[in-house]
Amino acid sequence: MIKENIARIKASIGDSSGITIVAITKGMTLQQIREAQEAGIIDIGENRVQEALIKYNGLLTIDHRPPTIKWHMVGHLQTNKVKEAVKIFFLIHSVDSIRLAEEIDRQARENNKMQDVLIQVNTSQEATKSGFNPQNVISAIKEISAFKHINIKGLMTIGPIADDPEESRPCFKLLRELKDEINELRVTGHELRILSMGMTDDFRVAVEEGANMLRLGRAIFEG
Repeated sequence: MIKENIARIKASIGDSSGITIVAITKGMTLQQIREAQEAGIIDIGENRVQEALIKYNGLLTIDHRPPTIKWHMVGHLQTNKVKEAVKIFFLIHSVDSIRLAEEIDRQARENNKMQDVLIQVNTSQEATKSGFNPQNVISAIKEISAFKHINIKGLMTIGPIADDPEESRPCFKLLRELKDEINELRVTGHELRILSMGMTDDFRVAVEEGANMLRLGRAIFEG
C-alpha cells in the first residue's frame, strides 16, 4: 500500500525530480518506515524529538549501522530539546524565533556541526500557529544568518486547516514571494532554495506555487 501511495503521489505532481517528499512518520512503526524506504523515500520527518530518537535508535539496532535516512524536524522545537535534536536531524524546518536559532547555533557549535535549517513563516497569520510574521522575517533572517553554525536553506510554512485546498494558495504564494525577495536582496549572502510547504490535503496546490519539499503523512501511510 505504501509503495502504491508513493507512486500515486509522484504521478499526481508530474515531474517530481526536483521535489523532495518528506514522509511524516508520527505514530508510524519501524516497519512502515522501512517500507517507505524500500519505495525510495529517504527523507523522514518527525514532530517530536523524543519519538524521532526512539526510531533513530530502533533502526540503528536493526541495521547495526546508521540507516540511509535524512531525519527532518518538522514540528515545533522547544529550546530544551535542541541539544538532542542537533545530534540527529539533517534539517530543522521549524526555526520560529531568534532565541531558538541562538540555541541551535550554540548546540551545533558544541557538536562541531553546521546545522541546516528552514525559517518558519506564519503566512496565514493564525494565532495558533508558530512562525515569524511575514513583515518581520527578513530582519530575522539577517540576524540569524550571522550565526556561525547555522545554514539557512529556505523557508517553511503551514497552510490553514480548511476543506478547500485553494484556501492555502495565498499562503504558499506569499512564501514563494518572500523567498524571491530575500534572494533578490541577498539577505543571507547565498541563495535560499527550499520551499517546504504542502501537506496531505494541499500539496498539489503547494507544488503549483513552487514547493520543492512536501511533508506528507496520511497520503503515504493510509489507504
